[in-house]
Amino acid sequence: MQGLLALSPLAVFLLVYVVSSLLAGDFYAVPVCAAFLIACLYSVAVGHGPLTTRIEVFSRGAGHPNILLMIWIFILAGAFAHTAQGIGAVDATVSLMLGIIPPQVLLAGMFVTACLISMAVGTSVGTIVALVPIGAGIAAQGDISVPFMTGIIVGGAFFGDNLSFISDTTIAATQAAGCEMADKFKANLMIVLPAFVAVTVLYLFMGRDICFDTPVAPASWYRVLPYLLVIVLALLRQNVTLILVIGIAVNAAIGLLSGDFGWIGWLQSVGQGIAGMNDLIIVTLLAGGLLATIRAGGGLNLIIQMLTRHINGKRGAQAAIACLVSLANLCTANNTIAIITVGGIARNIADKYGLSPRKTASLLDTFSCLMQSLIPYGAQLLMAAGLAAVSPTAIIPFLYYSFLMGGCAVSAILFSARK
Repeated sequence: MQGLLALSPLAVFLLVYVVSSLLAGDFYAVPVCAAFLIACLYSVAVGHGPLTTRIEVFSRGAGHPNILLMIWIFILAGAFAHTAQGIGAVDATVSLMLGIIPPQVLLAGMFVTACLISMAVGTSVGTIVALVPIGAGIAAQGDISVPFMTGIIVGGAFFGDNLSFISDTTIAATQAAGCEMADKFKANLMIVLPAFVAVTVLYLFMGRDICFDTPVAPASWYRVLPYLLVIVLALLRQNVTLILVIGIAVNAAIGLLSGDFGWIGWLQSVGQGIAGMNDLIIVTLLAGGLLATIRAGGGLNLIIQMLTRHINGKRGAQAAIACLVSLANLCTANNTIAIITVGGIARNIADKYGLSPRKTASLLDTFSCLMQSLIPYGAQLLMAAGLAAVSPTAIIPFLYYSFLMGGCAVSAILFSARK
């Protein structure tokens, strides 16, 4: 009974967020941090022991070294992404990629471009914002469906976001599972590579008769250097905080030398990038404290018992983690928050059944990205639909990569070893 009471804050969070969002008719009308705050206050209120002890348990969870490290990385990632945008790195990367794509491979080229840009910049939303207007314009010039072209870009954006070393989901998943980013990258790549190859071949076949030109602005190659540097350093297994600090410094050097911004402008860009992470940082702190109170009351053990009651070996454990993060994502409409919310539970399941940290991180990231790419109330589809002037539901049937990636991810679990 005590375990059920300790677990009830999760139900309060879902009830407040989902019901309020349904009443508002918009899953982004209700701030996730507000729903988390109500659930956290409730968790402290129903906790066991004196009030000061309950607050201390919550505070220790919010201030756990893993939580603080994740926040530190979020801060640096925000500063890097915004200063890179300030020097025109996104536009330069888009122009450089599109400038080398022949018309006959336009569809496959747009998909691969979205994959590479999203992997470089670490955000599916940023990739969608950069490419969907271009894709919609190209589609309007030829006999190409706008929802179809938008679906190509959205699929590629999630491929890159799932594999990127600097994306929020990668940071959250690797910190939750306790593994290196390069190890998680390799595990993810084994799952999604077949889907990537199949979709690329399909787009090559479908676009073989396209023969109109694509207008592309001139690219400044040196503005792409920060993204290339981040990828190379990450592949060399350098510390992620060091990678981001170096990336921020390179952005500063390029921006100051090229005149894109002055010293004050650079500081403002850094501040704006950090400010853009505020909600995510607050949610991370609140989620850490909430899960600490749930764990202290026995709720975590109860969740593990319920999820693992019928588990038989590693295959069942993988399925449990996949289902857990998928359900969390459906309720929160945010893949990063879904990973943060259930990451601790997933790690406990992995420890109990001997799953490797990289497998756990891969499951968390892959299935959260899969769900996020298919929900019409997610930020990515809403953003893409708005930029392309189409309905989010019109895009979903054309998310070929997402469907194939989901099939590959499920197959990876079904055909994995039982023990």
